[in-house]
Amino acid sequence: MSGIIVVFPKLEDAQSIKHLLIRNGYSNVTCCTSGAKAINMADNLGEGIIVSGYKLPDMPYREIYENVGSQFEMLLITSMSKESLDEEPGIAMLEMPLKVRDFLNSVEMMDTNIYERLHKKKRKPGQRSPEEQQIIDEAKKILMEMNQMSEQDAHRYIQKSAMDSGRNMVETASMILTIMDQD
Repeated sequence: MSGIIVVFPKLEDAQSIKHLLIRNGYSNVTCCTSGAKAINMADNLGEGIIVSGYKLPDMPYREIYENVGSQFEMLLITSMSKESLDEEPGIAMLEMPLKVRDFLNSVEMMDTNIYERLHKKKRKPGQRSPEEQQIIDEAKKILMEMNQMSEQDAHRYIQKSAMDSGRNMVETASMILTIMDQD
């Protein structure tokens, strides 16, 4: 679960939303009354959600969003209608009076977006260790010798087999080596 920063000009408003979030299972929630403090909290947090009012004492919501980067999702809560505000990518809007279910659904969706974005980063293939690369190279060598394949064809074969079986290339190459040792 990512962190949530609640920033409103009135501390009571920020604390009310913070308590609503805590009652509904969100534990990492902080609140403040200025844009500068929200930006500072965001720097310390790294990623998360900012729930903000339209205008704060020191800056408008847009300036906060521009300063926190793409690691944060922003939920703007305003008394203005959505039609009177410019549609901005990356900023979701809810009108006052706030409907609790809509608010919680929006926060849940943003939290899911952050989780998926972080999970996607983790799934990117990293550098292989020399041992892993050696396993792949050995499997390619066996495929090249036994099936008269080029190195590129052997690599593609391991890669396709890995994708088809839902395994990574190292696991697939290890299976090829195991199968060929048995013959």
